[in-house]
Amino acid sequence: MSHGIIAWVIIGALAGWITGKLMKGSGFGFVMDMIVGLVGAFIGGFISYHLGLGGVGDHGLIMSIVIAVVGAVILTFLIRLVSGNRSANL
Repeated sequence: MSHGIIAWVIIGALAGWITGKLMKGSGFGFVMDMIVGLVGAFIGGFISYHLGLGGVGDHGLIMSIVIAVVGAVILTFLIRLVSGNRSANL
């Protein structure tokens, strides 16, 4: 099952928004949350594929959002770790 462009926008926006709520601090705004969510989908898809669970596009919308959120949380954690904003980590 493959997602279309509208589904990827929805997945990215929701994953970025959920990540903003899960991580301490606030979100980055709609566009940046969407970008963080989309990059998180790539990261989460890469990890889930290599764990044998399949990529983001191999699942339904809900599981794709979950995988994207996991990837976006990892991405946000790494960005904060590199940028020196360690007090805002989980």
